[in-house]
Amino acid sequence: MPETSALPLDDVDRRIITELTRDGRLSVSAVAQNVHISRAHAYARISRLTSSGVLTKFTALVDPVKAGLKSSAYVTLKVSQHAWRELKEELRAIPEVQHIALVGGDFDVMLLVRAEDNTGLRRVIFDQLQSMTGVQDTQTFLIFEDLDNR
Repeated sequence: MPETSALPLDDVDRRIITELTRDGRLSVSAVAQNVHISRAHAYARISRLTSSGVLTKFTALVDPVKAGLKSSAYVTLKVSQHAWRELKEELRAIPEVQHIALVGGDFDVMLLVRAEDNTGLRRVIFDQLQSMTGVQDTQTFLIFEDLDNR
C-alpha cells in the first residue's frame, strides 16, 4: 500500500513545485531566482521534495499526434473483485496504456490508451485488454481532440 501521509508544504514548496511542473528542465539557479530564494535554499527544498516522494520524476511531455500517436481513447474496465493486483502489472506492461487509475463508480479502472492508428487502438482493446483474466467488461471513449496535455 503506498504511503498516504502528506508532507507539510509551505508557500515556497508550492512555488517550487509550480516552477518545476511548468518546466522540469529548470536549473536549481533558475528555480531559486523565480521563487526569490537562494540557490542553496532551492537545492535543499528540491532535495527534500524529491527524497520525500513529493517530486517523483522529471520528465518531458510529448504531443501524441506529433509523435505519431494519432488515435487515443479512454477505456474503462469492470474487473473481478480480486483481480486488481495482478491486472495492474499486466496493464503497466502495455506500452500504449499511458495512464492507469483505479476508480469508484460504474466501472473499476480507467485507462488512457494511445496508438498510431485505429487498427493499433483496436488491437490493444480487443486483443489485449478484453482477453485479460479478470476483465469482465470494457467501454471505449474515443478522444477527438486533446485540449490540454500537462
